[in-house]
Amino acid sequence: MPGLIDLHVHVTGGGGEQGFASRVPESRMEDIAASGVTTVLGLLGTDGITRSLENLYAKVSALNEEGISAYMLTGSYSLPSATLTGRIDRDIALIGPCIGVKMALSDHRSSHPDVRMLTDAAAEARMGGLISGKKGLVTIHMGSGEGGLKPLFEMLKESDLPIGNLLPTHIGRTDALFAEGLELVRMGGNIDLTGGDGEAAERIFEAVQSGADLSKITVSSDGYGSQPRFDAEGNCIGLGWTGTGVLMEELEALVNGGMQLETALTFFTVNAAARMGLSGRKGQVMPGLDADLVILDNGFDVYGVFACGRKLRWERSQLVKGYFC
Repeated sequence: MPGLIDLHVHVTGGGGEQGFASRVPESRMEDIAASGVTTVLGLLGTDGITRSLENLYAKVSALNEEGISAYMLTGSYSLPSATLTGRIDRDIALIGPCIGVKMALSDHRSSHPDVRMLTDAAAEARMGGLISGKKGLVTIHMGSGEGGLKPLFEMLKESDLPIGNLLPTHIGRTDALFAEGLELVRMGGNIDLTGGDGEAAERIFEAVQSGADLSKITVSSDGYGSQPRFDAEGNCIGLGWTGTGVLMEELEALVNGGMQLETALTFFTVNAAARMGLSGRKGQVMPGLDADLVILDNGFDVYGVFACGRKLRWERSQLVKGYFC
């Protein structure tokens, strides 16, 4: 089958919200490949201070050198956006692996941007994409705040920005937010679900029941982001983190739930490639596309992985490794 595409990976490590010791370690190419993922989109999380865009660019470049395909988003949670060159459009146009921008809405950790700030940032991403022939993707971290997608709807109402360049993520975190996400899909927009414990699969089955256009839905891992555990009083009592392997778990949950494998794969392959502007290069097994291939056994365990035609993994053993493995 095609290699999986993960649209949301904190390749430099996420976390840090409980102090410096709570920063999640960086990703490793070997672990990503072992999960059947051959393409990642790296981004920053809450911490845009000790985790820099320079660090992100270096890590994405390293992953490309090591054998998988890696891209990045400029920005982090706040607007005005952190950038490498001083502007979002310049980052996208001039920095090879940069295909868009990241920001946050309806989250207590965001900068609470108004609609004008949101529109300006999305417009810069659009222009950077046009100039460079890239997607100009606008990935929007969605929190569980009461504002939900309302600022996004307002921006679309007041501007001429194309709805297809916007990708709100973590859209399944509340029932209200997911309902708004399905409304965005009905308008022609896209949404991204975060995998883990089959929760994305459950939301997809809800989308099926609602008659939503499934080509507008993707699933990503939020890999290497922190997963705090809280007690009844809201105090953090522990930290965990997830990897890109949750995508294969969600794929298995969809198939076990009765969905055909060919359909279930689209949320992690064809649809994800379209969001990144990589249709015709990634996401399918066809002549002329990158030879990103995954071979599974009968139980969804990854037997072999090829990335751009190079054999990275075979007989469940990693053949290609980074410097420090």
